[in-house]
Amino acid sequence: MADFKDLKVWQKAHGMAMATHRVAGRIRGSQYTALRSQMIRAAMSVPTNIVEGRSQRSEREFARFLRIALNSTTELEYHLLTALEIGAIGKSDSLTLTSQLIEVRKMLYGLLRHLASRTKAST
Repeated sequence: MADFKDLKVWQKAHGMAMATHRVAGRIRGSQYTALRSQMIRAAMSVPTNIVEGRSQRSEREFARFLRIALNSTTELEYHLLTALEIGAIGKSDSLTLTSQLIEVRKMLYGLLRHLASRTKAST
């Protein structure tokens, strides 16, 4: 399979992960330690699973990792919602990251549909 860095979805997911890391790094207070960690972990899981999936031998396995990445976007969305509601992050950061997350999610769904159609076409 081709280099993961050539995938637009990975590029967007990587950018989202880096942006989330920067925002989470600005959250202060020991009471937010777990939230910071979970935000970063969920955000990093998205591009990481794309990378892992891309190295698999089959498109079916690649799709499995893409679904895991998709699940991580949902987890991150919840963490962002929580962070906003408890005042750990501002509305601007929340909107920016959520917008990036939605874009990545749509791209993941699109790639999964593409892989599914290729699988159906080859059978």
